[in-house]
Amino acid sequence: MFTRIFHILIKEFLELRRDKWARFRLIVPPIVQMLVFGYAATFEVFGVSTAVLDLDHSQESRELVARFVHSGRFHIVKMAQAQRDIDAAIYQAEATVALSIPAGFAALLNKGQAAPLQVIVDGTNSNTALISLGYVTQIAGRFSQDYAAELLQRTHAGQQIKLIQVNLEQRPQYNESLNSRWFFVPGVIGTLTLIIVVGLTAFAIVREREMGTLEQIMVTPIRPVELILGKTVPSFVIGFAEVGLIAAVGIVWFHVPFAGNPLIMLLGTALFLLCTIALGLLISTVCVTQQQAFALQFFIVNPLFTLSGFSFPIASMPVFLQWLTYLDPLRYYLVVIRGTFLKGVGMSVLWPDVLAMALLGSGLLIISILRFRKSLD
Repeated sequence: MFTRIFHILIKEFLELRRDKWARFRLIVPPIVQMLVFGYAATFEVFGVSTAVLDLDHSQESRELVARFVHSGRFHIVKMAQAQRDIDAAIYQAEATVALSIPAGFAALLNKGQAAPLQVIVDGTNSNTALISLGYVTQIAGRFSQDYAAELLQRTHAGQQIKLIQVNLEQRPQYNESLNSRWFFVPGVIGTLTLIIVVGLTAFAIVREREMGTLEQIMVTPIRPVELILGKTVPSFVIGFAEVGLIAAVGIVWFHVPFAGNPLIMLLGTALFLLCTIALGLLISTVCVTQQQAFALQFFIVNPLFTLSGFSFPIASMPVFLQWLTYLDPLRYYLVVIRGTFLKGVGMSVLWPDVLAMALLGSGLLIISILRFRKSLD
């Protein structure tokens, strides 16, 4: 038995060795995608195109605008002369945010009264709009606080005044600089592994069926279980290599720390690969050509990515979809890989996710093997 499995393994690796495009596809695209995701995927917003209408033309209004510019979050693309100008800038997508400072802004501040600031945001991209509004609130709030303190000192010169303030002091844990790449890079490892291993397993078997060599293999003394092991074990080995390669890029290039136990990550990776290989095997049982396998892989992998919590919080999804995420192995693997990378947590915390992947992987593998045997018959 082991001899026959060994020969199938040798056959698979020899095919991979002969296929230069396959070797290129397994090495270069994952590295490129890791670099693209690492730099492009972020929750932070910089250089938001901004239009400004300053009807006050005072030192205070200019200082407020300067604070927006110096923050690096906003880029002034237009100094409007009238309200219709900023309306047109928003309508024509020239600006995402518009600031309108009314006449009498400085006069109200000097009287110690609240001065209005109108903020118009293009809500077409709701994510950018919400983040930009958060930055506007912070900058305007800081300006108001500083100006109130300065006004109090100026109007009560020579007097001992003690300002009472409530300051929010942030103390993030596990990611003190709030670097969004530390969140995205571990997630990219799981996402790319899912795409690569599912496709690799499905195409390896479908290719044999499409070329007509699967029937030739089955007339040999090889049993179905031996063929399944011989086809899936290489995907398992390559999957581990892919995880190591992508993780190395994340650690070396993006300086994402690894604070956990490597053995726990290896265990979580092995169970996740079990799930992905079972999915690939399941795809191969219902597809005859590689084009069909590619289309079905796209149909399955995209929802798994969306429901995993990689980009969209699971808690914000409808209840039905939240229950559906429990069938997504990527959801559990993201918890394991981020927990081991950033927090350094152990099995006492991660065991529910590890157990879920073990159960899900075993169930998928049993279903896939039964369907695969049936398709061979």
